[in-house]
Amino acid sequence: MDKKVTKIGVLTSGGDAPGMNAAIRAVVRTGIYNGLEVYGILRGYSGMVDGDIIKMESKSVANIIQRGGTILKTARCKEFYDLEGRTKAYKHLKKHGINGLVIIGGDGSFRGAQIFSNEFDMPCIGVPGTIDKDIAGTDFTIGFDTAVNTAVEAIDKIRDTMDAHDRLFVIEVMGRDSGYIALHSGIATGAENIIIPEKVTDIEDILDQLSEKERRQKLVNLIVVAEGKFGGANEVAKVIKERMPQQEVRVCILGHIQRGGSPSCFDRLVASRMGYAAVECLLEGRHNLFVGILNNRMHYIPLNEAVKKKQRISEDWMKIVKILSS
Repeated sequence: MDKKVTKIGVLTSGGDAPGMNAAIRAVVRTGIYNGLEVYGILRGYSGMVDGDIIKMESKSVANIIQRGGTILKTARCKEFYDLEGRTKAYKHLKKHGINGLVIIGGDGSFRGAQIFSNEFDMPCIGVPGTIDKDIAGTDFTIGFDTAVNTAVEAIDKIRDTMDAHDRLFVIEVMGRDSGYIALHSGIATGAENIIIPEKVTDIEDILDQLSEKERRQKLVNLIVVAEGKFGGANEVAKVIKERMPQQEVRVCILGHIQRGGSPSCFDRLVASRMGYAAVECLLEGRHNLFVGILNNRMHYIPLNEAVKKKQRISEDWMKIVKILSS
């Protein structure tokens, strides 16, 4: 394909995240400002395979910056895993003259973009949109700040009833493979224990800590667990009840409430900055990267590196948890 990008497509893929609409808005308006034609691809890679592609104008993204979810919709697409499906997708892009893509999503979306780009010489730029903040090479991902604040607000309310009844609550937040939501919301709400996939946690240690706090008459305790770790909050609570039957244990699973809602100011700013930078990359001929932010500066990482690495959690964070919860 021609290396000079003249028509670009934008899509959102994988799990939705608050701020995706702000990123779409930035891509569309930056593209139009620079004389590009911009097309929205509905339902992620699924819409690309099906040819569900629409022309977008500046007014197409009016009044969406404050909305959660994504106006372009998102979906999983098994057909895109196969070369036949990706070939269909390429033909639909070619039909519209699209010769550059901006993919807003997580590492799975970036993996698909990398394969597609290599096969069809299609310039692709990734924008990290995921509440899990599990992509290495960027300090921020779109949606994380909003999701954490949603979790904190919910946990603060639960603490009120914990205090009233002297209970132990086990609260499950999202992040099956990434513990950032659990870590940040747990520290911000004063959790006594935080269980995350990045750190091996001995349930016996937690039981010992609870027993010691019980001796000190500290009856109100909060455990925040990332979904999937130890089987989630229900399994953690089950073990505690079996070993400490005198404890008043309650479980709360926050679930998909963390994905929804109006994006925070911070997420709107991050999304706008990243969406703008993604289009600038295509205009400059910089392809097959994702745009991140490190130390408040734009950072550009090859897609093949982004899909190989995971964001790591510093041991300093876990030390903070241990000291402040004592």
